[in-house]
Amino acid sequence: MAFDLPFIWAAIIAFAVLAYVILDGFDLGVGILFPFFPEKHDRDVMMNSVAPVWDGNETWLVLGGGGLMAVFPLAYATILPALYAPIIAMVIGLIFRGVAFEYRWRTRRAEYLWNWAFSGGSMLAAFAQGITLGALVQGIPVENRAYVGGWWDWLTPFSIMTGVAVVVGYALLGATWLVLKTHGELADRARDLALKCSVGTVAAMGIVSLWTPFLVPQYLERWFGFPTAIFSVIVPALVLGCLYALITGIRNRHDGRPFIAALGLFVLGYAGIGISFYPYMVPPSLTIWDAAAPEESLSFLLAGALILVPVILAYTGYSYWVFRGKVDPEEGYH
Repeated sequence: MAFDLPFIWAAIIAFAVLAYVILDGFDLGVGILFPFFPEKHDRDVMMNSVAPVWDGNETWLVLGGGGLMAVFPLAYATILPALYAPIIAMVIGLIFRGVAFEYRWRTRRAEYLWNWAFSGGSMLAAFAQGITLGALVQGIPVENRAYVGGWWDWLTPFSIMTGVAVVVGYALLGATWLVLKTHGELADRARDLALKCSVGTVAAMGIVSLWTPFLVPQYLERWFGFPTAIFSVIVPALVLGCLYALITGIRNRHDGRPFIAALGLFVLGYAGIGISFYPYMVPPSLTIWDAAAPEESLSFLLAGALILVPVILAYTGYSYWVFRGKVDPEEGYH
């Protein structure tokens, strides 16, 4: 039985990117919400809620980026030159927030600087990820297997909109995570922020969804042609269902439901992007099969992935299990 190795690898990388978005998204969201919680004690609890897991969450980013380079080298060589600026900005943001996790606890006089590094780095990383997504969705010009666009092609009204949408969406994940993990006044303020961010997230998803089909002709055909047009009805309905579950969960003071519903919004948004993209790896020019490495390489790497991915899933699940439950305000990871 023959396997479609490029398709299998596309699914693995898509899963790794989704895992990164929903896992690292909430701890970036906690940093984005830092300015709304000016008290030092609240900020300490917020950082302690994500400190045990944040670095493990970023494993999926390494897997997705490394996998793209190894198994879809043409896509990697095309995407990187087109998106150098936002990708470098994302890395800088991740560096600042990563260093802030440790340095903030080692100083009192300069603590405010590391608060800004944590919050600003989170915002920069989230916004850059949204810009990168928007630039990829709007299409990358390719001729003779090479990027032929300019340095600033990634900066458009659409990519700015997707950048804002990702920041608001991550803030929603961060707020619902705080509802799940904290007590008292902090959790109550997180509920209020989650309500506001939920409306903003769905509104941003609506704007981007209505804009996307008119960027590339294939998208328009995909979303309004049969049978994929069915998803044009199903996905919005599911989004509204997640929004309802999120809002009622917050109002009824369910701690877990809002976070799960927020994750559902991201999964549905990601599914919508996948429906638009398929079968392209770099829309609108390079398909999954165009960009793939030789099958011998894909087979060799797949053997490693079949071991590595379950291991990552196992230790990620174990870390969340060990640090389950509410954060004790009087104790800390550091």
